[in-house]
Amino acid sequence: MPRTYPFSQVEDLDLDPLYAELRKQEPLSRIQLPYGETAWLATRYEDAKIVLGDPRFSRAAALHHDEPRMRPNTSSGGLLTMDPPEHTRLRKLAAKAFTARRVERMRPHVEEIADGLVDGMLERGAPADLVEDFALPLPITVICEMLGVPYTDRADFRIWSDAFLSTTKLTAEQVTDYIDRMLDYMAGLIAERRAEPADDLLSALIAARDEQDKLSEEELVRLAAGILVAGHETTASQIPNFVYVLLTHPDQLAELRANPDWVPSAVEELMRFVPLGSGAGFPRYATEDVELGGVLVRAGEPVMVSTSAANRDETVFSDPELLDLTRQEASHIGFGHGPHHCLGAQLARMELQVALSTLLARLPGLRFATSAEDVEWKRGMLVRGPQKMLLAWQGGE
Repeated sequence: MPRTYPFSQVEDLDLDPLYAELRKQEPLSRIQLPYGETAWLATRYEDAKIVLGDPRFSRAAALHHDEPRMRPNTSSGGLLTMDPPEHTRLRKLAAKAFTARRVERMRPHVEEIADGLVDGMLERGAPADLVEDFALPLPITVICEMLGVPYTDRADFRIWSDAFLSTTKLTAEQVTDYIDRMLDYMAGLIAERRAEPADDLLSALIAARDEQDKLSEEELVRLAAGILVAGHETTASQIPNFVYVLLTHPDQLAELRANPDWVPSAVEELMRFVPLGSGAGFPRYATEDVELGGVLVRAGEPVMVSTSAANRDETVFSDPELLDLTRQEASHIGFGHGPHHCLGAQLARMELQVALSTLLARLPGLRFATSAEDVEWKRGMLVRGPQKMLLAWQGGE
């Protein structure tokens, strides 16, 4: 009998203890999501990497199945539903903008943006809402500049972006409507850039379409919309998630304040420790019989991966439930693994490093304005994170 999934309603950053039990006793277990067919759930680190990286597991096959999912709407195509070589073809077109070298050249400008946002917080005084005053505008500003999207339109595409990540927050009709609006908006912006090209990623993608015929018009629109959504949504959630975890682990926060050069390793440990997803990721379908976690997965069966559970695997990480900002163990899979490893991982790393460094350096005594219990959490979304998080700091009253 498959277990109902998700195992519990997610309101904060706690990880259901059932994941740890399954890792030890039933690393591949049967689950039933609200919609779609039953699936296998992988909870161990090594099994997760196999499902995410082995070509015997297909993401594109989901388009031909009643894929397990959290909402009535099924996948509508795009980069996230492709396998190589089609996936590789599209990913390469955008990947050049997100290389480690290019991202590092952006760091001083991102630091300026972060400083400007903190200036505004200091001017207005405490309490400040970390989400609206800092965590959202930082990555939105950066991705808008990179892609070539007017920052003044952010209120609209912020609303539409929820459609890509909603489970129960929006109705099925709203999801369809908002996605259509986002795609129509991007199609209109593409038309404007065709008439007046600029030095941005969108213009480069248009050139790849018009001059080199490397992607179709629909692929162009969906790729640009996907970059816009993914380029800000997860980072905007992780900034307050990271701050929340640090404020609720005061010993680690004190160590980080005393050793600001720890920030890069702290970001990696926080990526491992924070369960960003409210459940497992998108299903991959076995294209042949595969033995996984001591179980034979038959061809045509879907497997879902809990990267959050895999990042707490005690066979890979010592004391995995412990936050250790100096941890130097195996790489986490918080950005995924394999062909669908996060395209903007380097950008997200840099933004998260800048965010933590700026907040800790410029807001001494950073703390909850009232208490951790008063943080308002997102509901009905594929990602976890505060909806509102009021903070105070020394001298900010």
